[in-house]
Amino acid sequence: MMTKSLQFWLAVAGGLVLAGLVIHSIWQARRAGGSLRAPSPPPQNSRLFEPTFADASLLHPGSADPSEARLDARNDSTGADALAEPGTADVPSVGDADLDALLRVTRRSASAPKVDALIDAVVGLGLETPLPGEAALAHLPASRRAGSKPFLIEGRNTRSGEWEALRPSARYVELQAGVQLASRNGAINEIEYSEFIQKVQAFADAVNASTDFPDMLDVVARGRELDTFAVAHDAQLAMRLRVRRAPWPVAVVNQHAARHGFVPGMTAGRLVLPGSGEGAPPVLSLLYDTTAALADDSAHSRLEEITLVFDVPQTAQAEAPFNAWCAAGRALALSLDAAIFDDAGRELHPEALPQVGEALADLYDRLAERDLAAGSPAARRLFS
Repeated sequence: MMTKSLQFWLAVAGGLVLAGLVIHSIWQARRAGGSLRAPSPPPQNSRLFEPTFADASLLHPGSADPSEARLDARNDSTGADALAEPGTADVPSVGDADLDALLRVTRRSASAPKVDALIDAVVGLGLETPLPGEAALAHLPASRRAGSKPFLIEGRNTRSGEWEALRPSARYVELQAGVQLASRNGAINEIEYSEFIQKVQAFADAVNASTDFPDMLDVVARGRELDTFAVAHDAQLAMRLRVRRAPWPVAVVNQHAARHGFVPGMTAGRLVLPGSGEGAPPVLSLLYDTTAALADDSAHSRLEEITLVFDVPQTAQAEAPFNAWCAAGRALALSLDAAIFDDAGRELHPEALPQVGEALADLYDRLAERDLAAGSPAARRLFS
């Protein structure tokens, strides 16, 4: 009898120990699962500034024919003051470059474009009573584009009295919408303006706002006039560096570019020299073959040419992009043993660059006279 009782209690004790082990194992698994769970990735802004460079003439900026868009260096002059030797910078690690790109995405998302009567056709949206930001956001059009032209909808904050992009937890006493009159895709046309009217009218009906649209013929005429000015004052400088001897490995090009401050861009085969201001576009872009950039082994992938570019209207004069372009081109040509050519395939002589700089200064002045100074928000929107 005692033997059976002992066996019973031993069995009970064994069961309790087993149950305890099972419970401990479950607790450990849950604890490990919680600590190993990957955090949700941060949202990415797909619209990190990536300028679409349109061909344009610098020394002859009045040309509207893209085929004539070349850096004209045929007229040589003495002097090479623009070719100062650039300083070197430490080569950033991949982690540093990724972090820098993420920071630039964050900055750019914080500097939203604003309606500007200089380059937008503006329509007022009257409200009888203040409108909560949540209600306005809920009825925004799914796409704020009319054909190829972007449009913006803003509200005048009841507290600050300032116009701003719509946001929750705010109230607006008045709204306005503005469609861009011109871009590098051309001037706004009747079809695009009609699409803008339809989308904005639907939004206005949803929030019980009155509308006052500008006359279509006036808007189209303004768009054509602005586009004519933009075509005559658009410019891009492109310097082509070509191998003299053996092709360069992609990794070698990246290494030399990094020493001069370039970091990876958002697309393969594009490195950028970042601007100094928040949300500013790159000062320079260095472009090369996308196929070579995407090769599995960059050490064996070779390049015969790279192109150094800067977009004049997109880059503020205060960034000294022309000096940076000259200096970076000369430094890379020396380190890679490359020959320098312009965008038309003509050899680019250092003596011609100061003359190009003078023409560039004149172009900056004419943009500023139109209140479209290079690098300003309005210029960056117009020349995009």
